[in-house]
Amino acid sequence: MFKGIDSPYKSLLKLLLTETYASEHPAVRCLSLDYKQAVFANQLDLDELDPYVMVYRRIERYLLQRGEPARLELVRRSLYLKVNKKLSDQSRNQGWQRRLLQRLADEWGWDERQLALLDSRSQWKVQQVAAERRALVAELNHSYRFLSEFARTQNASSRADQRDLNVLGRRLYAAFERRAGKVEVINPGIAPDLAEGTLTLVQAPNRREPGSYHWELYTGNLNTHDVEHFNPIKRCRELLELLAWAHRNGVIDSSTRLALHPGVSDLTEYELFNLVGCLQQSIPLPLPIVGEVRLLQPSVADEVLLLVNVAVDPLRHHRDLNILMTTERTDALSYAGVRENLVLTLDQVTLNSWNEVLVQRYEGEHALVRCLRDFLNSPVLRGHRPRVRVRCFCQSRAQAISQRVEEIFDTVQLLLDQGLNHRYLLQVARHTHVLELLPGQVSLTTLGEHDALLGHLGEERSAYSPLYLDANALLDHDLRLVLEQGRPACIQVFYRLQDGFADLYVLDEYNALWQQRLPLHDEAHLLLPLQRFLRSVVMRRDARLPLDTQRAASLDIHYAQLLPAGPGKARSIEPCPAPVEGSAQPYYEVQAIIQDGVAGTAHVTLYCDQQEFSELEHGDQLYAVVARQIIGQRRGAGRYRCYITDLDLSELLDDRLGATQVYLSYKRVLEQALNEGLEQVLAEGA
Repeated sequence: MFKGIDSPYKSLLKLLLTETYASEHPAVRCLSLDYKQAVFANQLDLDELDPYVMVYRRIERYLLQRGEPARLELVRRSLYLKVNKKLSDQSRNQGWQRRLLQRLADEWGWDERQLALLDSRSQWKVQQVAAERRALVAELNHSYRFLSEFARTQNASSRADQRDLNVLGRRLYAAFERRAGKVEVINPGIAPDLAEGTLTLVQAPNRREPGSYHWELYTGNLNTHDVEHFNPIKRCRELLELLAWAHRNGVIDSSTRLALHPGVSDLTEYELFNLVGCLQQSIPLPLPIVGEVRLLQPSVADEVLLLVNVAVDPLRHHRDLNILMTTERTDALSYAGVRENLVLTLDQVTLNSWNEVLVQRYEGEHALVRCLRDFLNSPVLRGHRPRVRVRCFCQSRAQAISQRVEEIFDTVQLLLDQGLNHRYLLQVARHTHVLELLPGQVSLTTLGEHDALLGHLGEERSAYSPLYLDANALLDHDLRLVLEQGRPACIQVFYRLQDGFADLYVLDEYNALWQQRLPLHDEAHLLLPLQRFLRSVVMRRDARLPLDTQRAASLDIHYAQLLPAGPGKARSIEPCPAPVEGSAQPYYEVQAIIQDGVAGTAHVTLYCDQQEFSELEHGDQLYAVVARQIIGQRRGAGRYRCYITDLDLSELLDDRLGATQVYLSYKRVLEQALNEGLEQVLAEGA
């Protein structure tokens, strides 16, 4: 049966004989016994004793009893093609095999037309092969199901037999199973050559879906008027799906001439020629036979061909207006001042370890990152990565586009293979994408506004995750300098002094980001309250660690300033010492304790210089009361902010340590409420 997948006519007779024997089990009478009995009985008709005739007669009786004339007709064709004597050619010598075959053909009622069709098998093309394939595939699948059921009912326990059936099932699945995106192989040894000398490729409107188009392939060199009078040999929604089908089935080979009617697409003859060449290079025919070792494992990609902007010109609107753009912003993902994404479509052609060819198309503004995510999540064997080739033949900036996409795929594969839980940050046009690189579970987050990115990077993490920034990501933001500095097992504080305000950034021990913009009184009032708070967070964290690991696990706090100060873009980062408490700078301790409330609410209790202030006592005026208390303790009349210096979240965190970012997030919310209370008090005093 394995031979039947690639050479079906040779194996079909043996398969049907096996089925016949199985149907007689356990009283099986082998053909060899019939042969001996005929000889001993002096029944010496050599035609009837021919082994293939004996096989045919036994199968014929079986199928006639079952009332399956279609299967019987397929057996007859198989016998005729196996013998390979062309009865329609009367010029040949009339040997005994031809005479016997002619007698059988007369018995079957075959006319000259049917004989001529079978004898022209070497010239069969797509239409004849497709019809024959349907019958052969149905028979092969029927035989496999029969053998599997027979083995089950006979309680076949041999591991070797079961292994053979599993391998056979996978061979059939790989060769004949239809599924979305898989290129169907229509010629399993039926005809020697399906190649056409000339083909016509047409983009045609889809009458059932107004405004959409599909692609059609015709034999011969047809003009647009001729096309209406012929049936295509194949239709597909996407061009690459059609070209991959034509190549995999040998309909297009190196000598085929293609006539092109591109319709409303941007496809050129140059691009078409290169697309076919790429397919021939990535999927060289004939493909080698797949070994059993590979079939016993899940299929994985061996070759991946990514074709960008097939039949699409990303700058067509500029070309139509005869605009020649000159720009310093040449990134294919953020081109020119309007930051256009030039990667509009990707067609992924995959040759896997079972010799299946799969085609998948991605289109739209997020096509690249969706393709990247799906590619990274595809099954792989340990230590095995497919070879990835990226090609682009569109009319605008094709080489730059393909190089950019290839660099991204190479980079992300390397990061994923390191197994360090990387995040990869990429900007495409005006969107930012973050890929979480967990093996087999790569996730994609697409973010629009910059604030959305800050929120995403500020989400709590439970383990350290390095952040890798694409070379062209966040080039206009100070944030890039900060994110590039991420290190594990420490807390990093970055600040930049602006005119009247300051930007604070914190990367915690797991590389989560916290960011805040604050009014700038002076550098001491900016950094000292944060240092006090972080120090208390570290102390609380250390107190929950076992003593033997406390010293090694304690977190250092590092500071750095983004320079230059003032407006414009920061250019560098300069490390600086942590702020130091001075005797001339006394501060007022404000501690907060947050406890679980009802239905997801939280109860807040504040302590100012050891004095308790709770919501139970002060209700919604809690923060105004505390602000008034703080003002009363200040020596001067400065209108600077109120700060939380210590925070207890032990009830919310249960047994977890709690990341620094979690403490900072609560700190921001509490301080906002506290300073709104401060404004209320100051307004009342005015």
